[in-house]
Amino acid sequence: MPKSTLEAVLTALADPTRRRALQLLDGTEELCVCDLMEALDASQSRMSRHMATLKEAGLVLDRRDAQWVRYRLNPNMSAAIGAVVKSVMAASRLEKQPRSVRNASRRLRERATA
Repeated sequence: MPKSTLEAVLTALADPTRRRALQLLDGTEELCVCDLMEALDASQSRMSRHMATLKEAGLVLDRRDAQWVRYRLNPNMSAAIGAVVKSVMAASRLEKQPRSVRNASRRLRERATA
């Protein structure tokens, strides 16, 4: 039986790597999977699987850019799903992130605003 939209979203948000990816995307227009790999210290295959889960849940959109895929938050998610995502993201910001993730996040945000 296929998952409901809410079940797919909650499943996607249950993983800390996917929550961190969403946090990174929240501060930018879009990010290349290579940037997410660096920031989250994840292999290409692992990061692609995580992003596929987020895409299937309707939380992110992607576009191919030469050899890389670029991701951004889905601006068309429903208000109810958006509220769930915001609540989970607010709660996850209270979690202590590894220093390497914090540093990579800062670098990505600086790059995005430059």
